[in-house]
Formats: sequence, structure tokens, C-alpha cells
Amino acid sequence: MAKISDPIPKTYDQWRHCITVDCGIPLTANFVTERLAVWRDEHAKETRRFRKLYGDDHWRAVLGWFEQAERELS
Repeated sequence: MAKISDPIPKTYDQWRHCITVDCGIPLTANFVTERLAVWRDEHAKETRRFRKLYGDDHWRAVLGWFEQAERELS
């Protein structure tokens, strides 16, 4: 897969590549579960900061991508 020119993923495949290849983070069940706990908590400091930086649309997209990864792992 070619390197993504836009650093902010727009699709699940781009996001997955960013996480697993560019960042070298395996999408394990534990990692996905931990991230979902944060992204689903609208009041978590990290979630609030992310939403402020990237907007609610991107936050919802990332949340959905983690949920898709969770489904693929089950």
C-alpha cells in the first residue's frame, strides 16, 4: 500500500494502515477495548481534547473504525 499523503485518515483502510503500519501498533483485542473505553467517554480528557483538535465528525469516524476493528477481532 502506498504511503498516505494526507496524515489524517479518511477511511477505515487508511486508519488501519496508519495504526498498524505507520505507527506499528497491533490492533489487539486489548488495545481496541482500551481505546473504545476512552472514545466512548465523551467526558474523558483525551476524548475532549481529540474532539477539539479534529472535530466531532472525525471523532465519530475513529470511534466507528475502532468498533469495526472490534467486530473483526470477535
